[in-house]
Amino acid sequence: MRCFIAIDMSGNIKNAIAGVIEKCGLNSKGVRWVAVENIHLTLKFLGDVKEDLIPEIQKGLALICMRRDVFNINIRGAGAFPNFKYPNVLWMGIDESEELKRLYEDIEESMFELGFEKEDRKFSPHLTIGRVKERKGIEPVIKGLYTFKDTFFGSIEVNEVLLIRSVLKPTGAEYSKIAGFKLKNKQEET
Repeated sequence: MRCFIAIDMSGNIKNAIAGVIEKCGLNSKGVRWVAVENIHLTLKFLGDVKEDLIPEIQKGLALICMRRDVFNINIRGAGAFPNFKYPNVLWMGIDESEELKRLYEDIEESMFELGFEKEDRKFSPHLTIGRVKERKGIEPVIKGLYTFKDTFFGSIEVNEVLLIRSVLKPTGAEYSKIAGFKLKNKQEET
């Protein structure tokens, strides 16, 4: 089964993203937009996972999340990979966060111990909102996205890490939650 580890976005962030997509050209033929309900921050793409490994993955994530405090991240800016001139992936940015980086590193290490390869590129937290399928006629979309390059979209509280199953369909990927792992809440300890 195809799986990944992620953080879900709040409703207000998803609404803000829907607004950006609408302003950039929802009906642009050159972009396949991600369904707003599927927007998430990927922490680790696992790929095809044998079903008997799922309990081990869950155990690893539960241990990590028990040790990590709830924290906030800011959603800010928009851009394209590799750049605005030759866009392949359209995204919304996430401010640097030491807590997010440590959570990512813990997950990388834990999954490596289970046999998953470590990511060979630097962690660059972002929310993929679209994939460019055809560059012809894409200029208005890119110009629209560029206007959001410094926009602050809001903050979310990161209080749960999700293990998600992804099923590829002709209409796009369909996601379903396998399990959620709550982070430690400092307030509950006092």
